[in-house]
Amino acid sequence: MHRPRRFSVLSLVAVAAAAFALGACAEDDDEGTSAAPSPGATGIAALNLVEPGVLTIATDSPAYEPWFADNDPTNGKGFESAVAYAIAEELGFTPDQVKWVTVPFNSSYAPGEKNFDFDINQISITDERRQAVDFSDGYYDVAQAVVALESSPIAGATTLAELKDARLGAQVGTTSLDAINEYVQPNTPAAVFNDTNDAKSALENGQIDGIVVDLPTAFYLTAAEIEGSVIVGQFASTGEPEQFGLLFEKGNPLVQDVNEALAELKSNGELGRITEEWLADSAGAPVLQ
Repeated sequence: MHRPRRFSVLSLVAVAAAAFALGACAEDDDEGTSAAPSPGATGIAALNLVEPGVLTIATDSPAYEPWFADNDPTNGKGFESAVAYAIAEELGFTPDQVKWVTVPFNSSYAPGEKNFDFDINQISITDERRQAVDFSDGYYDVAQAVVALESSPIAGATTLAELKDARLGAQVGTTSLDAINEYVQPNTPAAVFNDTNDAKSALENGQIDGIVVDLPTAFYLTAAEIEGSVIVGQFASTGEPEQFGLLFEKGNPLVQDVNEALAELKSNGELGRITEEWLADSAGAPVLQ
């Protein structure tokens, strides 16, 4: 008669131990996952973030001028770094609460979960990309431009027709590549490169006649990167201007908070000041007719 009782006690002990173990496992599983904002939370605590209390921002590497300076997004220098920190401040973050992660350009707008709160990397807002990700309101109106060596036969071109026989190239997955096909429709298919550095090397080595990049990048390349190069011209804007936007995981409610921050930066003149400081030299170039 004592054995059944002993068995019951041992069973209770085993059940209690198992319950404790399950509880411990549950606590371990919760570690490293961000919780949704608590009801009634305010300030930073009310924001939907990858990591609570931290604004995680993504961009590519290398981080090119004039969008960033010294290949260092964390220094607040360069147009997009300055914009990112201005938005962070509007949201209530201090600089030490901002964390940068590296995400390749073409991976940023792929479907799926993101390890960042938003990505800032000269990403043009397009309907195709909107199928997989969300964008903020535009923070910069951009034009595409052709860069060539001074010795190139297209260096003096003033019309799109004069580019028809040119060998042009651009980075894969960009609106620069789309612009070649839309505006020029060259007789030779455009060369496609992994990044701007590869396109630049191809131009310098005579493999192509010209590269297409956004206008501010064109000004930087011709001034500081490619010796003996010129901006042939920019493509005329038709309809709604092409805009760069901050990129978010699909359905992220943080978009609304960032749009409110952007609206404030526009209304108080801070976005204009940042644009003037970092992109003033990129005001214009001949328009290819």
